[in-house]
Amino acid sequence: MKYLSLFSGIGGFELGIGDRAECIGYSEIDKYAIQIYKKHFKHKNYGDITTIQTKQLPDFDLLVGGFPCQSFSIAGKRKGFDDTRGTLFFDIARILADKRPEHLVLENVKGLLSHDGGKTFQTIIGVLTDLGYLVEWQVLNSKNFGVPQNRERVFIIGHLGKGSRPKVFPITQSSESYLKYRGGVISTREQWLKDGKNNSRNFSQGQRIYNKDGISQCLAGNAGGQGGKTGLYEVDTKIRRLTPIECERLQGFPDGWTKGISDTQRYKCLGNAVTVPVIKSIMERLLNN
Repeated sequence: MKYLSLFSGIGGFELGIGDRAECIGYSEIDKYAIQIYKKHFKHKNYGDITTIQTKQLPDFDLLVGGFPCQSFSIAGKRKGFDDTRGTLFFDIARILADKRPEHLVLENVKGLLSHDGGKTFQTIIGVLTDLGYLVEWQVLNSKNFGVPQNRERVFIIGHLGKGSRPKVFPITQSSESYLKYRGGVISTREQWLKDGKNNSRNFSQGQRIYNKDGISQCLAGNAGGQGGKTGLYEVDTKIRRLTPIECERLQGFPDGWTKGISDTQRYKCLGNAVTVPVIKSIMERLLNN
């Protein structure tokens, strides 16, 4: 099976798919993500999805991509299709319409389901259905796939409506040992420095301090404050943000996967990535049937 990777970032889909399928190319415009990607893969970059000419693409069987989520996230302004990043979904639809791959796997934030009272998600499903795809979806949390990170994402699977098709969802989300830990907010940075712990949550993530024995907060690609992208944690009576290697582990990447660029960009790239073990679980069900 051959696949096209869109909004590829640092190659989370590619790492999750492994040798189960052959990548015919990818689409990415962030120069730091491309730098990391090129260290690990030799695939052709087709660049900006809005400029891709479908007639120049080889045929492929599967389209994958975590399309931009900022316009749908509850943390953003939630402009949806009024936001240019939101309309990039229609470039996915354009490629699907012209190339007709048998399968598709898309990823986005959980907030996509509730945006504009559910109308945005309804539109996405409607477009895919009109293109002839039988669609299924499920919200999966990374903490249930072997990494201690609370990261909920909606995954959309599509199959062209012809012949038999593999049943991917629902995936049973097992209770990992991480769930037994208390975790959670124990203080804020100012209060920790002043008088120790309390349970206030009335601060942004960049100011909260978390218990290191719990499940980590969701890594973010765009957030401010010292701990905005990773959260702050109390470790041996000191507070610090997570290291890039710790973030790589929370996303299921090998240690050093993002090495070679600044820590600031490593945090951003990892916060925007898909969690590799989740992709592996989906692909095992999709490609082994």
